[in-house]
Amino acid sequence: MTTCSTRRHWLRNTVYAGVGIWALKGRLAWPQAEAPNERLNIAGIGVGGRGADNVHGCNSENIVALCDVDEKRAGPTFEKYPQAKRYRDFRKLFDEMADKIDAVVISTPDHTHAAPAAQALRLGKHVYCEKPLTHSVYETRVLTQLATEKKLATQLGTQIHAGDNYRRIVELVQSGAIGEVREVHVWFPGGYGGMDRPTDTPPIPPGLDWDLWLGPAPYRPYHPTYVPGGWRAWWDFANGTLGDFGCHYMDLPFWALKLSHPVTIEATSPLSPHPETTAHVLTVRYEFPNRGDLPPVTMTWYNGNGNRPEVPELKDADQWSAAVLFVGSTGKLVADYTRHRLLPEEKYAEFVRPEPSIPPSIGHHQEWIRACKTGEPALCDFSYSGPLTETVLLGNVSYRAQSKLVWDAGNLRATNCPAAEQFIRREYRAGWEL
Repeated sequence: MTTCSTRRHWLRNTVYAGVGIWALKGRLAWPQAEAPNERLNIAGIGVGGRGADNVHGCNSENIVALCDVDEKRAGPTFEKYPQAKRYRDFRKLFDEMADKIDAVVISTPDHTHAAPAAQALRLGKHVYCEKPLTHSVYETRVLTQLATEKKLATQLGTQIHAGDNYRRIVELVQSGAIGEVREVHVWFPGGYGGMDRPTDTPPIPPGLDWDLWLGPAPYRPYHPTYVPGGWRAWWDFANGTLGDFGCHYMDLPFWALKLSHPVTIEATSPLSPHPETTAHVLTVRYEFPNRGDLPPVTMTWYNGNGNRPEVPELKDADQWSAAVLFVGSTGKLVADYTRHRLLPEEKYAEFVRPEPSIPPSIGHHQEWIRACKTGEPALCDFSYSGPLTETVLLGNVSYRAQSKLVWDAGNLRATNCPAAEQFIRREYRAGWEL
């Protein structure tokens, strides 16, 4: 048994011995006990920007290694954790630190999520990964299966899932407050994309390893259009507005309605697919089957200025620029990250809400840390967030293939559209195969 596996065994047994669940004021709650004295050894991969926040969210543990291809952007995080060993290439980090780390936090651009996550899981390391889980549907399935096979703790960076607002909405929907739900709408303003590839070739900034930043993507010259934040608009690196915000907003109906894989996906847009950049106006209609006693559901995604459904009952619609709308047989519910409202308001003026039943979160990162130590699944582990991410990414597959997809989730293919295969599973630059 390796040093790390011995530590994990000790951590798990220690926490199981001292932590339980009990009822508090009619709902379940986790005890706020002191953590075990021995802490996890965590490595951060991609530690500038959002990555800095994710590392900070785990600083109750030992931050022992930090990896980033951009020294300047990662500089503040490097300085904050001077004891952590520094790397540019995550592969070297794993070569040198595999027996010294328990878990990794991955916050790189989308196209470089899968490679370090897969290597970490194969090495037996727990993984926290920013959303969307991966760049392609195939990569998501690989990580989901690896996490299951290895029995490791995972968590997707859908931090809003940990908030009380989503919990209260899930309770309302599942208690039947708006009746049977067969229809959901999800919208987000604006969008990325519509640009052509730049033709000038400015010098690579000092401290940026451009080849490592590209990773598995086809080689192209450096340009500040891509780094640090513009990469979300480019197919080689990301999945546009849908990829950026879909996992956050679709998370709510996935949770409340117990959704998993859709059976059909149909994307439409006034714009023809651009070979380089993502669609800044997009509508995607997903159809989900029965789930036990729950009826089929149609969920529609909208992004682009003015691209959203009409909601006559919502008197201040302009105040809901991004939201989720549940359409029930007896009412509606509109929600965003921090608030929700039952509609029509006059009907629900005297409505008595169900007693809270979903325990408050100890924090999105802390849920994952607890999962690493106890084996209890985090709420957004890959068994849940894998199908969520696949669903999100399939919207772009349908758009790029210019076809409605009849989806065979078990075999990871669109049975009616062979052209979709090139967008389900991408090719990799030599040396970066998954």
